[in-house]
Amino acid sequence: MSTANYVIGVDYGTDSVRSVLVDTADGKEISSSVFLYPRWQKGLYCKPSQNQFRQHPLDYVEGLTHTIKECIAKAGGENIAAFVKGISVDTTGSSPVAVDETGTPLALKPEFAENPNAMFVLWKDHTAVKEAAEINNHATKFPINYLKYVGGIYSSEWFWSKLLRTLRVDAQVRKNTVSWVEHCDWIPFLLSGQSDIKDMKRSRCAAGHKALWAEEFDGLPPEEFFATLDPLLKGFRASLFNDTYTSDVSAGNLSSEWAEKLGLSTDVVIGVGAFDAHMGAVGGQIEPYYLSKVMGTSTCDILVAPNKDIEGKLVNGICGQVNGSVIPGMAGLEAGQSAFGDVYAWFKNLISWPINNLLSESTLIDEHTALALKEELEKKIIANLSKQASELPIDDYPELALDWLNGRRTPDANQELKGAITGLSLGTDAPRFFRALAAATCFGAKSIVDRFEDQGVPVKGIIGIGGVAKKSAYIMQMMADVLEMPIRIHRFEHTCALGAAMFAAVAAGIYPDIETAMAAMGTGFEKEYHPQIQNTKIYRQHYQQYLGLGRYIEKYNKKDVKPYLS
Repeated sequence: MSTANYVIGVDYGTDSVRSVLVDTADGKEISSSVFLYPRWQKGLYCKPSQNQFRQHPLDYVEGLTHTIKECIAKAGGENIAAFVKGISVDTTGSSPVAVDETGTPLALKPEFAENPNAMFVLWKDHTAVKEAAEINNHATKFPINYLKYVGGIYSSEWFWSKLLRTLRVDAQVRKNTVSWVEHCDWIPFLLSGQSDIKDMKRSRCAAGHKALWAEEFDGLPPEEFFATLDPLLKGFRASLFNDTYTSDVSAGNLSSEWAEKLGLSTDVVIGVGAFDAHMGAVGGQIEPYYLSKVMGTSTCDILVAPNKDIEGKLVNGICGQVNGSVIPGMAGLEAGQSAFGDVYAWFKNLISWPINNLLSESTLIDEHTALALKEELEKKIIANLSKQASELPIDDYPELALDWLNGRRTPDANQELKGAITGLSLGTDAPRFFRALAAATCFGAKSIVDRFEDQGVPVKGIIGIGGVAKKSAYIMQMMADVLEMPIRIHRFEHTCALGAAMFAAVAAGIYPDIETAMAAMGTGFEKEYHPQIQNTKIYRQHYQQYLGLGRYIEKYNKKDVKPYLS
């Protein structure tokens, strides 16, 4: 016990935050705790019909406190706390927020406590579509292509689009905004007790993939780029950052205030943060040219390659390629799907309408029984749909869908695109509809693999991470069939948190580098799906139909011009 070293990985997801206490000797999970964001669960500050998704910083702070304290309590309290050496965090992204000169999010001030524009603008918020389009057009006016490392297309999901939108729509927030900060940068800053925004260590991962930071530009694009885009951005570049840091670096030590609150020592090292999928790729033991696919509400697909292989090579239409964003010293390439688990959740909610709206009005059962029945049925819907869909004949397949229910992230980001389904008939039932949606998400995954390979970056196989990867054998087998390559499912349940824990171990000096930490703390793979040859031919045909439907919908979408609302 006297030689034990423990670290804590904190994984901020879309719906909840999870902390995991890990033994650095072998990566064993000692304890874990999850906290659902209470304000988010109530749907506060969000307007899905307007693509507005905001999260209050108090959800994050309360979750951080609760999960770390519970982890320690479950593991043995003070007896364990003394051996915790480091904490690192991963978050969704780009999920930025307006802060004052002390680095405090404006929503934590009384006058902004209920203002969504003063809160974190969640990754899936697409209110800045107009601003993204302006950035893409503006970039063509410069001799240097400042979008070259983000696949050539800037997204409404990212840092600058969201900042510009916020400054335009809210004068009071604009007046009080000193800087614009990613969630993964704010939490380490908070834990280390810093109070000057100029001292914040910005994540290489977040800055490179979402904020246009690049070594070639000596930081961010020049002031002229932003000031001529919109005068509201004048001076913001100077209030942000030039330097960025990889996640093996310490952001500071746990402050006395947070040490007392959490029951830990001020000797605990806080690592520089990063985005969830990038740390998840490390937790999932990523290898060069294996695509780590973190499958949750959306997907984030990560590939690493030696810098010497990537030098001079740019992959168009992905989310970015950044030196050191995943593993220091290697190029990290990011892609993804804007909706994955969200597609299945949407369909579950759609067909659950009678359960959600009529069951409580039943005169046959009491309220308590109605609620219990509702919960029981909701838990069974996806599993039973998957079972019945898997029993459908593979050659009887008229329904075809697009997975763009939340726009398209990769290839070629376009958040204005919408989902679609064709081939419906009076014979289309819920399992057939679900099968079409599942296939669409797998076809979306294939379009990402094809983009990498078409531009000279080979993909040797898939590493599956996240809830869908571990829970849905039906979708994973279909994906292996569609991609025609094996999919390995990582054993560790909370892979993003494990990756954060690995980085915490390096930041705390327990391991010299992340490769060594991965080798020691990696827990291996629990299952591998292989393509079923009898299915691959039919999926090739359907994939071509998927691409054709996508071209038609995208062409139609361009003609369907709608006014932008401010």
